[in-house]
Amino acid sequence: MTDLSLPSLRAAAAMVHAQMPPTPQYAWPLLAARAGCDLWVKHENHLPTGAFKARGAITYIDWLRRAHPEVTGIVTATRGNHGQAQARAATAAGLGITIVVPHGNALEKNAAMRAFGATLIEHGHDFDSAKAEATRLSRDQGLFMVQPYHGELVRGVASYGLELFDAVADIDTVYVPVGCGSGLCGTIAARDALGLKTKVVGVVSAHVDAAKRSFEAGRLISSPTAHTFADGVAVCTPVQAALDYFGPRADRFVAVTDDQVAQAIRVYWEDTHNLAEGAGAVALAALLQEKEAMRGKRVAVILSGGNGDRSQMAEILAGGTPKVDMRKAI
Repeated sequence: MTDLSLPSLRAAAAMVHAQMPPTPQYAWPLLAARAGCDLWVKHENHLPTGAFKARGAITYIDWLRRAHPEVTGIVTATRGNHGQAQARAATAAGLGITIVVPHGNALEKNAAMRAFGATLIEHGHDFDSAKAEATRLSRDQGLFMVQPYHGELVRGVASYGLELFDAVADIDTVYVPVGCGSGLCGTIAARDALGLKTKVVGVVSAHVDAAKRSFEAGRLISSPTAHTFADGVAVCTPVQAALDYFGPRADRFVAVTDDQVAQAIRVYWEDTHNLAEGAGAVALAALLQEKEAMRGKRVAVILSGGNGDRSQMAEILAGGTPKVDMRKAI
């Protein structure tokens, strides 16, 4: 059981900050006027990999080096942000890293993972196929398989929650994107360690809402497909360990459509000139959906990443919504 006490989270944050500075949280006046509340944006898109997962990778690799000193290389499956984070942290720690992605994965994300030091392998046409190949490589080549959710990932990710809550007092509600759950669990862990009463709301795609339905049912429920361009939240089957943690601790879940996410991306650009990827914009989309309920309150949204594909971003900023059919992505 990972220690999520305040001293443990502070130690994890110090480890993260030794490699990268805290990200800012800004109160953008145009965005606040549009949302009708005292709104703060936590800019995880400003991290070195362009997404929040860089934090958890640092603490995870540190744990791996201590718990399994014999490991010389790791392998994982991903569609992008998880892979970039693991590649950066593994390379910095002197470990080899192999990443498996499905055929047709975003060229920009593939290039970024290679640039951070990964050996990239394309296999299959969906995330499940890539994960199966990564598992085979782990077994056949003696590589350590990195899963998308782990307690040490949560410890590192919680550092953005500590930064936000330390900087901004009396937040009524914070909206957090949910893929496999490290962001939601990390935010809850930071809130609880600090003894705050802030409501933490998970946000999913309405087209891939398994985490929301699992939360409401109190048991794992899967989505059959992942028909959303917001690939960072396109997770068909939630992680049981994540559900066990956020289930009794999250306030509620909100589901947003691709059209709402595309509009939130345009709003970010118009009001802050930050470019959010699909998953990075879902929290703002949820707030705008609940605008009347949040009116006048102090609210935060997590802009979890900015690694959008150029073609998708061009279509969105021109007023469109990308139509994507991806299965079981992460």
